[in-house]
Amino acid sequence: MTGRIADLSRRALAMALLIPLAAACGAGRSSTSAPYDDPHPLPEEPLVIDAPEVGAHGGRFIVPATSGPRTFNMIMGNETSTYDITKLMFIGLADFDNATQREVPMLAKSWSTADDKLTWTFNLRRGAQFSDGHPITSADVLFSFEVVLDDTLHPAAQDGLITNGRKWEVTAPDDYTVVIKTPEPNAMVVALASSVFIMPKHLLEAAFRAGAFASAYGVNTPADQVVTSGPFRLVSYTANERVVLGRNPYWFGVDARQQRLPYLDEIVFTVVPDLDAAHLQFASGNVDGLERPKPENYAWYEDNQARGNFTLYDLGPEMNSQMFWFNLNKVRQPTAGKRVGDPVVDATKYRWFNNPAFRRAVSMAVDREAMIKSIYFGDAVKNWSTMTPGNKQWYSPDIVKYDYDPDEARRLLASLDFRDRNGDGVLDDPQGHAISFTLKTNSDNRLRVGMANFIRDDLAKIGIRVVLTPVDFNTLITNLRDDFQYEAALLGLQTAVPPEPGMGQNVWRSSGLTHWWNARQPKPETPQEARIDQLMDVIMQNPDFPARLEAWHEVQNIVNEQSWLIWLPTQVAKLPLSNRFGNLQPSIVPHRFLWNADRIFLTSRAGQS
Repeated sequence: MTGRIADLSRRALAMALLIPLAAACGAGRSSTSAPYDDPHPLPEEPLVIDAPEVGAHGGRFIVPATSGPRTFNMIMGNETSTYDITKLMFIGLADFDNATQREVPMLAKSWSTADDKLTWTFNLRRGAQFSDGHPITSADVLFSFEVVLDDTLHPAAQDGLITNGRKWEVTAPDDYTVVIKTPEPNAMVVALASSVFIMPKHLLEAAFRAGAFASAYGVNTPADQVVTSGPFRLVSYTANERVVLGRNPYWFGVDARQQRLPYLDEIVFTVVPDLDAAHLQFASGNVDGLERPKPENYAWYEDNQARGNFTLYDLGPEMNSQMFWFNLNKVRQPTAGKRVGDPVVDATKYRWFNNPAFRRAVSMAVDREAMIKSIYFGDAVKNWSTMTPGNKQWYSPDIVKYDYDPDEARRLLASLDFRDRNGDGVLDDPQGHAISFTLKTNSDNRLRVGMANFIRDDLAKIGIRVVLTPVDFNTLITNLRDDFQYEAALLGLQTAVPPEPGMGQNVWRSSGLTHWWNARQPKPETPQEARIDQLMDVIMQNPDFPARLEAWHEVQNIVNEQSWLIWLPTQVAKLPLSNRFGNLQPSIVPHRFLWNADRIFLTSRAGQS
């Protein structure tokens, strides 16, 4: 009966949201009326892209974003609001093709490995240029690797380029050859090497040498000074309003007819306050697609496809994951009143948070089934890992999990001598401190705010008080990466590309930047984290897939036994996309519909306005 009520509620909401749809000319209208006249000769060795359709130049694709970018520096960005944009602006040695789910050539036209299984040679294509026309050579590749491997900067990609404490060696015997030597055999060299995005040495080396690289290509940098290596360049940025990307006129990609890509004149990211506003923008015809629509709107999309000239693509369970966790971070630099090694949070709360029994009890208090039926309108699945049911290769259904069991949660808390000592309905620890904590999440994501409210109500039933603190996304990222000013946080992890655990070393290794519960440890601070570090070495180095899968299985079990991450449901992804564009190939791997943006085009059937 509950499921039927949820379905009827969704239908009612869909009708309430029914508003006039735009005509077929819509958001994808052409931004130019004349055919594209390529001003530059094609490169000597172009990247020929085989797309389903040969398109034509012109038009813009508009997408909503609930947060603007924190930076245009691809290497230093580590959040979706930045990555979704900068991934279109910068490229690596290879790329991941979402359609075939394999690495394909990009700046490197080919690669090979020596008999020692340690030495990899990448052959760069000749004639590649940055968006200012400056040649891209091995010097730029070496520079970009040097930046990523810099200990002071420690970008997220660095964790994948270190094996047993030793950094990869990167050299260049000539302008178009790059040689990478790993300390030990590595099963993921191409993917990890390609996570180093190519930045222009001729413009950024001075900032790097001066210790100012982290602030280079900031959001205040004039658009014409942000020089890119990918198919798009920055045209304009208006804070809290929009980001406009335009064609890189020197991009080395071409279609089957030797027409230079990309086809689109512009991709526009328009900032909206939340996912509800994103839906209204799509329903009004002001944007062309939604990557993260709310499940409560799925029924409306299903019912209005023909009328709105769009298609709703059902991609199955997301590869993205949602979770919350407690702040176990330690002070790394001495501050007023804090010594190195002290917990960042209040010492009393740290004692609670640092106890696995407490974390397990919290996990067992969360009614995920009710959350799925209510918040997700049934369009979600339970999930216990970053490798979700949407990942056919790495998903493990039989790992350790602490699902809803409020009686066991109460028993665990009682074993810690947490009980209501004053009759106010809130448990107290043996010293009389009320068991209470603040939970932060990003305010622009109503689904996460909804889950946080659910968690608050569920934990209240077992005597734990939760105070919700929604903040804007970029503030939350600062709290997680820089100042650690939070007690518990609820956020998500977007799947790595390619979607396999070896790409998540910045999450799983104890030294990792995104090892959220206790980031950037100088050395593993628990035996369990030391073991995970060892297992990640197996995942990275062993060429035998069953051995890698077994190691990943153990990593998941350790994380879940410790309940460092308290997992929440994963949404079923259904994407509404305008029919006005050709070569759209929506994928469960992000970016779900802009992953092949260089070949998307406005079709003749779209009309002009």
